[in-house]
Amino acid sequence: MIEQLNEQLALTATCPKGLEGLLAEELRALGASDTREQPAAVHFSGSLELAYRCCLWSRLANRIMLRLEQVRISSAEDLYRAVAAQPWERHINPSGKLWLQFSGTNREIRNSQFGAQKAKDAIVDRLRRDSGARPVIDKQNPDLTVALRLQRDRLDIAIDLSGDSLHRRGYRTHIGAAPLKENLAAALLLRAGWPQIAAEGGTLLDPMCGSGTILIEGAMIAADIAPGLLRDSFGFERWLNHQSDIWNQLREEALERRRRGLERELPEIRGYDADAKVLFAAEANIARAGLERQVRVSCRPVAAFKVPSHREIKPGLVLTNPPYGERLGEQEALRETYAELGRQLKSEFGGWLVGIFTGNPELGFETGLRSHKQYQLYNGSIPSQLLLFHVRQQSAESGAEEGARKLSPEADMVANRLRKNLRNIGKWAQKNNIDCYRLYDADLPEYAAAIDLYKSVDGQVSAHVQEYRAPASVDENKARSRLRDLVRAVQLVLEIPQRNISIKERRRHSHKGDQKGGSQYQKQADSSAASIWVTEHGAELEVNLRAYLDTGLFLDHRPVRRYLREHARGKKFLNLFCYTASATVQAALGGCEQSTSVDMSKTYQAWSARNFRRNNLDPYRHQLVEADCLQWLASAQQNRRAHYDLIFLDPPSFSNSAKMRGVLDIQRDHATLVRQCMSLLAPGGMLVFSNNLRSFKMDESLVTEFNVENLPLLDKDFQRNPKIHNVWKIQAK
Repeated sequence: MIEQLNEQLALTATCPKGLEGLLAEELRALGASDTREQPAAVHFSGSLELAYRCCLWSRLANRIMLRLEQVRISSAEDLYRAVAAQPWERHINPSGKLWLQFSGTNREIRNSQFGAQKAKDAIVDRLRRDSGARPVIDKQNPDLTVALRLQRDRLDIAIDLSGDSLHRRGYRTHIGAAPLKENLAAALLLRAGWPQIAAEGGTLLDPMCGSGTILIEGAMIAADIAPGLLRDSFGFERWLNHQSDIWNQLREEALERRRRGLERELPEIRGYDADAKVLFAAEANIARAGLERQVRVSCRPVAAFKVPSHREIKPGLVLTNPPYGERLGEQEALRETYAELGRQLKSEFGGWLVGIFTGNPELGFETGLRSHKQYQLYNGSIPSQLLLFHVRQQSAESGAEEGARKLSPEADMVANRLRKNLRNIGKWAQKNNIDCYRLYDADLPEYAAAIDLYKSVDGQVSAHVQEYRAPASVDENKARSRLRDLVRAVQLVLEIPQRNISIKERRRHSHKGDQKGGSQYQKQADSSAASIWVTEHGAELEVNLRAYLDTGLFLDHRPVRRYLREHARGKKFLNLFCYTASATVQAALGGCEQSTSVDMSKTYQAWSARNFRRNNLDPYRHQLVEADCLQWLASAQQNRRAHYDLIFLDPPSFSNSAKMRGVLDIQRDHATLVRQCMSLLAPGGMLVFSNNLRSFKMDESLVTEFNVENLPLLDKDFQRNPKIHNVWKIQAK
């Protein structure tokens, strides 16, 4: 029995294979904690209210399950006893209607139907023993659905709170020949970045819309409509623990959000199909969803697919699920369809993002477009791919876009250097699976800036342009003109929209090389962009390209983090001045047993916590400590706290934060810091000491006292600037 409203429940959301990461992200946004992914499912914790909210709002889940217990069994009798031990009288009236779902086998229970029968007997016998009544088995309209999953000797016992699969929203009564499930359509939209495109007023078009599922799901996302609002019922509504007041409040909130969403001016959402009959199904589904004014469809072949001309259309997303043919003859006939789609996209949709979802990726190549991102998904049991393309602008453009493509002779030099670096550094990065790297660092003195590329987990490429302050001898207007030329060159060469370029002026500090102390990390007043997630060595890390002068991930330390990961297995790890704790994430994924990450900034501690959650790090094993590292170190040394096998010390060059008791000067203070760290090392342990003060000199007494080895940890994208940081391995003699 649910005793308290806020009681934390063990919950599981199931989903189509390949959507686990997206679903985990969605569940966290809804309020879930302790998310843990497994194939086709995500486990999480939350209240009963959260379970209801997930049933109502999840666009990706198939089912939401309340996990009752996990037990070890080996025989049919073990199965019977384990199921009979559950207090079923608290979940269903003895004379109610019951349904069981059983999956899996083991050595003794070799048939899922037999397992279901045994579990049903256990539930019925318990209810009949206590009340004299027994439930009836009813698949169509049960009061309670029990879900049991057997994997080897482990039995999971759960209650299905969703009832019918959540992908059945309730609006699709008419379907085409090859229907796309609603939650898969929503996943395609999310992978293609539709929520952001819609928020910016971008258009959604589907040239082969079929029964309209992609269009309807797109409109529901844009209008903030809960996907479960049209459903007739949910599995929890006749469960004995159902809290109708909570549910009614959530539903009223969703109805109000829908009303407000539909009152807003939504982006243009249109679909086309050459089959007039299938468009009747689309129109019926759109009407049932209550979106006739927001979504329009019309009969048009692919060869006539153009940008709508009746009103000013903002470029956005073309997303479609074309047929791909199961037989060779069908595939050959479809090649021309894909080729025609490619011709129309290239001639009519310059500057648009295109997504093609297909079970035959070879047909995707027939478009003549090169995908910049591919996602492996399943359409039912069929392995499929979502191919994403950026369609290049045509040379006949006008207005601001045309201006962005016209470069001054000087900016042409920058563009040529960027192309050269892309061929060199870009090829190296691609070969080594590096998604974030430095492309340019004041290669041409007149254009003094650093340009870093960040590819997000959804395949979007962004450029982070950090302009170095021009010397006083350079006219300020000339400096601004050079920056504009630089940004145009970036946009032209990288073929990315202006919104994907962030521009910052990096002021020089009195302590050269300082990147971690002082005001350069104060939040910028004009910050407007949300964070993105990027991948490094298998870890997913949050970066923010606009809100701070630095992004949350120091790219020059990439090989340092790799080194720590390679040496972390089985170790107890300490990360001092941890910043956003990306090094700790790498050490944890490398197998460190425990970690402590110390930083005095609330902002960075919260950022670190998000990085930990994203990578499923156990907060009990990986501890975040908000403290002044200088005070923490002194206290740890004095109190003889537990020793560490691996310590990473990466302090700022200079810091006089108001939160600190004193002033940190790394050249002056490093010997003390190093000795304090060495006192916390376990026998055989290692300290990795790093800083980015270019004029830094190691104290000779440390070299005499310890084994000190310089580590040349610089990747190819920073080798032009060998003094960007210093790294040493320090061990006891």
